[in-house]
Amino acid sequence: MNKYRNSKAAVSSKTYDRDSIESQTDNIYEALSIIAKRSNQINVDIKKELHEKLEEFATHNDSLEEIFENKEQIEVSRFYERLPKPHAIAVEEWLNENIYHRKSDDPKI
Repeated sequence: MNKYRNSKAAVSSKTYDRDSIESQTDNIYEALSIIAKRSNQINVDIKKELHEKLEEFATHNDSLEEIFENKEQIEVSRFYERLPKPHAIAVEEWLNENIYHRKSDDPKI
């Protein structure tokens, strides 16, 4: 998770140059498909870690007692809300050429 915390991806919306996105594949649709798949991987990683951290605060009793707000749990949730969105991290990785990709129909493989 440290790599996502230190990401310099845009937290708000940002416009990207189409040529820089499609430069690695020469096909904008292929590039966007790769970025989307990586975004899904990042999203799964972040969700998994968040659920693991929130599970520490979970109470497993069936009583109807009022549940009090846990400040630590709220801070964990706020931290994850402030992280850059998975698609922004994926685009940043793509532009920095940190995503490995290959064509599955390539006969050299």
